[in-house]
Amino acid sequence: MNKIILSFDVEEFDTPLEYGKNLPLAEQMQVSETGLRAVLQLLETHGVRATFFTTANFALHHPDLIRTMAETHEIASHGYYHSSFENADLKKSKDALEELINQPVLGYRMARMMPVSNSEIGRAGYAYNSSLHPTWLPGRYNNIGKPRVPFRAAGVLQIPASVTPLVRFPVFWLSFKNFPLAFVKLATRWIWRADGCVNLYFHPWEFTDTSDRDRFGLPFYVSRHSGTGMLHKLDAYIRWGRRRAAFTTFAEWSEEIGE
Repeated sequence: MNKIILSFDVEEFDTPLEYGKNLPLAEQMQVSETGLRAVLQLLETHGVRATFFTTANFALHHPDLIRTMAETHEIASHGYYHSSFENADLKKSKDALEELINQPVLGYRMARMMPVSNSEIGRAGYAYNSSLHPTWLPGRYNNIGKPRVPFRAAGVLQIPASVTPLVRFPVFWLSFKNFPLAFVKLATRWIWRADGCVNLYFHPWEFTDTSDRDRFGLPFYVSRHSGTGMLHKLDAYIRWGRRRAAFTTFAEWSEEIGE
């Protein structure tokens, strides 16, 4: 049966800093928390489980919320802080999250899908890494030549974000914001035919209204459809997907394909 993995990078909303807006940490946390609670309500409505890659910093600021999430969803690591990184953070964030939720943390995703050493990820004790987006994103990375489907590197299972075969159209949060939902569904079907599973990633802050240019400084292609617009699009996608596929988590999928 076809599969869908929904994942959310739970982090300090530091994106405005990239556009010259000095948003205080308390506001960064508040924006992400507001969107996160909206996403959780939507998933609960549909009875869908997801994987939440969270920074230890966010989790330690919202311990009760993260513990509650862990009762239903998979909690994975998104590093310790979102705007800074050192190799020691790999194990440090894993240890902090495991202590908080009292469950194993199996997966890692690097902030902004930046490169990270698989050897270091393996040494930190992770079972899988989902830090590769095998497409070209101007100003970020060009991974056109990287594998599009799961593979192993340094003993760690790599699960790239989904892109279509051939043209490598990415199916992720910016696609939801800037393309008609019909086009996203078409790309999903294409990926299903090739791979059987599509995994999409979002950020909770997208589900908060970030259209205030003076406050957040986000360009239109990042802020459009924020808040209720993204909630409605994700709601429609889940309704469509539930009739055609099973929703799963990275932990479940990695166990299935790792056999």
